[in-house]
Amino acid sequence: MRKSWLILGLALITLGLSACNATDQTSSTTQTTTSESRNLRSEPYMQEKFLLGTYVKIRIYDEGKEDVLKPAFARVEKLGDQITINQSGSEIDAINEKAGIEPVKVSDDIYDLVKQAYEYSVKSDGGFNLVIGAITQLWRIGFDDARKPAQSEIDQALKLVDYHKVKLNDQDKTVYLEEKGMIMDLGAIAKGYITDEVVKVLKDNGVTTAIVDLGGNVFVLGNSPRGEDQPWTIGIQDPNTARGNVLGTVKESNKTVVTSGIYERYLDVDGQRYHHIFDTKTGYPYDNDVASVSVITDKSIDGDGLTTVAFDKGVKEGLKYIEEQTPKGTDAIFVTKEGVVYITDGIKDNFELGGDSGFTMGNRADLK
Repeated sequence: MRKSWLILGLALITLGLSACNATDQTSSTTQTTTSESRNLRSEPYMQEKFLLGTYVKIRIYDEGKEDVLKPAFARVEKLGDQITINQSGSEIDAINEKAGIEPVKVSDDIYDLVKQAYEYSVKSDGGFNLVIGAITQLWRIGFDDARKPAQSEIDQALKLVDYHKVKLNDQDKTVYLEEKGMIMDLGAIAKGYITDEVVKVLKDNGVTTAIVDLGGNVFVLGNSPRGEDQPWTIGIQDPNTARGNVLGTVKESNKTVVTSGIYERYLDVDGQRYHHIFDTKTGYPYDNDVASVSVITDKSIDGDGLTTVAFDKGVKEGLKYIEEQTPKGTDAIFVTKEGVVYITDGIKDNFELGGDSGFTMGNRADLK
């Protein structure tokens, strides 16, 4: 799957506060009047911390809501401590330690997350797999001790990724991995869950306009401060360059954009590059033409799960899956290794490819 906390493909938010297209800009008079009528600040309250293996940024534009940053970050830290594997106090570690031994009672938060991860695993026929840990912990891509395992090791690990052997008890809130050696790793979906929880904290405290950015999981709450009917302009990360360089933009409000790609975490061995997004059928990283996938949807946890499923299905089937099998209003942007961009029909009038990005728009009819 995607990551053990470092989630990739940061989506850049381009606002009235930074360089925008001319069509996004409003006059200073209009912006001031509109912001005041909504009781918004021109400069947000902002805080940034290094958590979950990335930089977590929260920007709040509502006047007088600076104090909400504290409970929002507290929620991030609490959930991070509960979910991160190989960390003291992790409830996921406790589940893994009791694999093949006994069920483990967990908190409501962790049970909810595990149940959603299990449901994604079932619905995607393992394209997303919550017990991918035997594979990810074997390769360790993204860590100093990353290596290419022997085929015998991979074969053994593949015996431990059967998500059907995860047993959940709704009444007792217990989780049980039936086979010793199974490892639950929710890094591919946890940041989406945490992003959604932070948004709940903001809403519960009266915040109407904000950006939550968990290093690749971005949620834009409300409309842009530029105007009551102005959506945010969200840049889609160029998979071939450093963070902050975009290949195109979409305009959205009350949506999340989640990007995953093969370009930031990888291992080079004997002239071959292995990225961090694993196929649980082979135990190797996916070997297809997808360089990155960005999913636009209402809940960040759905964006997390769907980016992984999209890699599993490839461009043609991935586009079809997003349009037919996902919550209404979900869209996706696929970028191939050859620099061709394919999008779902729902954003054909919204996505704008950068004129100097070097990418081209693909014709879905040409996909094989």
